[in-house]
Amino acid sequence: MVKEIASNFRKGQVIEHEDNHLYVVLKAETFRPGKGTPTTTIDMRRISDGVKTVITVKTTDSLEKAFVEEVPHNYLYKDGEEYIFINNETYDQISLTETMIGDGIGFLQENAECKILMFDGKAITITLPTRVTMAITATEPVMKGQTASSSYKPATVESGARVMVPPHIEVGTRIVINTEDSSYVERAKD
Repeated sequence: MVKEIASNFRKGQVIEHEDNHLYVVLKAETFRPGKGTPTTTIDMRRISDGVKTVITVKTTDSLEKAFVEEVPHNYLYKDGEEYIFINNETYDQISLTETMIGDGIGFLQENAECKILMFDGKAITITLPTRVTMAITATEPVMKGQTASSSYKPATVESGARVMVPPHIEVGTRIVINTEDSSYVERAKD
């Protein structure tokens, strides 16, 4: 384990917390008030059971950063409650649960390359590609008078995930989505 100051933690990193459980960082924000001590708020999810928690510490406090290995895998298919991935170098298959994958589950696509984080030889969570391209399967029709710059409307993509899109986007349009915050980036160029 390596000690690292709280302000250096980013989304996707793994912390070994005081309760001897591993947590994956979902979001880390540093707050620097005009007066007083700067603090870092870390939203994290316990890997063993998916329980989410939030801690707030001084930015200079040290936390245990777990040493994890990132191994590239491709997503194959869902088998019941398990999601099956394959290592393209060794052809070993590994299965992960929905709890281990977390909120990004709606952006998994067949053959998409992901990085599985391994701790002591066991899979603990995954890191998805930063951007994915998906087709819109359902959204509201364009309403007259809406401006593209100020309003967004809800839409559902082919995986079932919901995103907010500009009003000019219609069913069948392929869009690029940022998987970190589920936000619309642009219309796909393919």
